[in-house]
Amino acid sequence: MRLILFALLFLSYSNALKAQTTSALSPDKNIELKISVTDGKVFYNLFYQKEEFLSQSPLGLLSSAGDFTKDLKLIGKTSSKIQESYKLNRSKVSQVNYLANESKFTFVNKENDTIGIIFRISNNDIAFSYWIPKNKKNTTDCIIEKEITGFKLPSGTTTFITPQAPPLSGWQKTKPSYEEEYTREEKIGTKSQYGLGYTFPALFHLGNKGWLLISETGISGNYPGTRLSDADSNGIYSIRFPQEGENNFNGAVTASSTLPMQTSWKTITLGRTLKPIVESTVATDVVKPLIKSSKIFDTGRASWSWIVWQDESCNYNDQKTFIDLAANLKCEFILIDALWDVNIGKEKMTELVNYAKSKKVGVILWYNSNGNWNTAPQTPKDKMNTSEARRKEMQWLQQIGVKGLKIDFFGGDKQVTMKLYHDILTDAAEFGLGINFHGATLPRGWERMYPNYMTSEAVLASENLVFQQGFSDRYPSTATIYPFTRNTVAAMDFGPVFLNKRLHRDPNKGTVRKTTDAFEMATAVVFFSPVQHWGLTPENLKEKPSYLFDYLKHVPTVWDETLYIDGYPGKYCVIARRKNTKWYVAAINGENVRKKITVNLPMLKGKEISIIADGNDQESKFNTQKLQNTTFDFDLSPNGGTVLFMP
Repeated sequence: MRLILFALLFLSYSNALKAQTTSALSPDKNIELKISVTDGKVFYNLFYQKEEFLSQSPLGLLSSAGDFTKDLKLIGKTSSKIQESYKLNRSKVSQVNYLANESKFTFVNKENDTIGIIFRISNNDIAFSYWIPKNKKNTTDCIIEKEITGFKLPSGTTTFITPQAPPLSGWQKTKPSYEEEYTREEKIGTKSQYGLGYTFPALFHLGNKGWLLISETGISGNYPGTRLSDADSNGIYSIRFPQEGENNFNGAVTASSTLPMQTSWKTITLGRTLKPIVESTVATDVVKPLIKSSKIFDTGRASWSWIVWQDESCNYNDQKTFIDLAANLKCEFILIDALWDVNIGKEKMTELVNYAKSKKVGVILWYNSNGNWNTAPQTPKDKMNTSEARRKEMQWLQQIGVKGLKIDFFGGDKQVTMKLYHDILTDAAEFGLGINFHGATLPRGWERMYPNYMTSEAVLASENLVFQQGFSDRYPSTATIYPFTRNTVAAMDFGPVFLNKRLHRDPNKGTVRKTTDAFEMATAVVFFSPVQHWGLTPENLKEKPSYLFDYLKHVPTVWDETLYIDGYPGKYCVIARRKNTKWYVAAINGENVRKKITVNLPMLKGKEISIIADGNDQESKFNTQKLQNTTFDFDLSPNGGTVLFMP
């Protein structure tokens, strides 16, 4: 009898190992996470208001500390509440009150190697990360060869995602750099443009269920940047590490660290509408500040000759002209782009910086990230890729009073390159320099991690308006995708606000702008970047009405509050942002048809507001009014826009 009872207990235990399940909830109980172990493999499902947003999706990784892709069993779960308030001074919000339920699930494989998977669930976000403790093998180093983390979207889902570019592709072998076109309502499972998967963030429309955004945060040189694969035959998008050829074959494609080690955080934001996606702070919620500095790193607006006047403008006289433009517009900065070292030189640059100081304008200088990972010829080169050269250059920059750097052409996501970003930010903080990365990876929580991180490109940005008429033609639609994708997870240096009819120094040459003036004014609010580089030129001050520049002289670049009002990627977007007590509400129309939209703006009821709206053709019109009720009717011209603001 005892033998039979023992056999039954053993059989029951064995079955339990094959099919273990547990769950966790968000604070408001709208999100449910289910964790299951089936035949030794770990999966998770996500439900929002009891509807499945992610079907059974795999978890696990393969490492030198153990194979955590199979033969796993759940041996423990601990739960706790996370409640934290923190401030941001270079973001879309200034105060965050983060509330989440944290669950740590512990698994062992058949060799008794241990891995933890940490989930944090707030009311609209899920973040998860793997944790590998020190192990019984007494090894100190760990290499993660791959993650099998996956995301299984419901059938019928469509996508707004950008394809991964091949390594050493693009101009002067500078890609991948997150500068590809977004898909537009493409069916899940469609092969990516290059067959290499997709970059973060990735937006999915789950039909009538709602929306879901997948991204990554918390990388500081401790992990490579990852991406999504093409969907497999089961409709699962999986995590992929960088390609061998990225960064011109410099560095490993794997992740390595000493034990204990923790991976990056994968983040999922979901909801019935796009509101939680636009307003999410998950990218900064799960990271901590890495370095401290007593120095002040200013934010603000910048004049920028290169974007319209191009390389030939990087000379002493033209930069003086754009310093004067910055002063006239009350811009905090001028960005002096590539080739300044050749065309101006260090001695004259010192003079130029002093001239800018006399006008109360700070100087930002461009640098090539270089090393041997690209063939871009622009200089200065060989100044940012090694510690000795970088610190020597930064010391000189600090001495002459330069305020910040724009560093370009990185070309990959390997851990060694992520460490270069970290090292640049760390050194620059010591020398009081703000940092803007171009031709670069997606920033992953850096607004909170580094006091001097300002912004990154990592998007198909405004230079393409100058280079390609096709991009200029599509721009109105593209601009309405960015606030729901790239710009919601981090600062985005697009370089907006153009008033030239043709984007060239010669008014009879160059690409033709397709947007209205009011659309361009609205992008100053719709696009978020702590340092905004305007596409304005000196002749604009003579050609356009003064109320446009009065508005631009005061529009903030960092915000206390950001609200989703309305919109649909590729069609239109309405965003509200607040600085102190003043609200700015901006709408852009991504389609070439007139559009009337009624929205609810309770924060403006009874307030005097100024309105820059579409007038005749591309021109704008201006008026002020007191908003009598909570609704406002936008009347947007084709490719048009409107901005409301409290004077």
